[in-house]
Amino acid sequence: MFNIILYAAAGGSLLYTLYRLYRDGAKTRKSLQVAKKSFFNLLPDLTALFLLVAIVLSVIPPETISKVVGSHSGIWGMLISAVAGSLTLVPGFVAFPLAKSLLSVGAGLTQVIVFISTLMMVGIATAPLEIKYFGKRETLLRNGLAFVYAFIAAILIGRLV
Repeated sequence: MFNIILYAAAGGSLLYTLYRLYRDGAKTRKSLQVAKKSFFNLLPDLTALFLLVAIVLSVIPPETISKVVGSHSGIWGMLISAVAGSLTLVPGFVAFPLAKSLLSVGAGLTQVIVFISTLMMVGIATAPLEIKYFGKRETLLRNGLAFVYAFIAAILIGRLV
């Protein structure tokens, strides 16, 4: 049902855009050109990320994923997930389909929550740039607090769900 609502919203937006194109063609054409350019700029990165995820999930057997970061892996699985999430630099629109894929091959819910939380909040790869602009102390403090928060959020959500 949710997918139907999203498709309806996208279709409605497209129809509105076409209506605006009819009424005010210059602005709408320009916005569609910007959207097209953004899409084609993102396409190579998205393709590479999806291929990487597909290769990793096809090479690593589901039993291994379940054993290493499954629901029975406990705190060690959460730590492995947290470190992997902290080191990985993946945009959010790729992270959530990746999380679903991990859950479908046997990863535990709390482990996936820690992975996604650290993936989105902890930036080891971006730390040098962050240190340059915000300073070492603030960067370490922010990343450390985000790392701890990821565990708190995972445990709370894991208990609620």
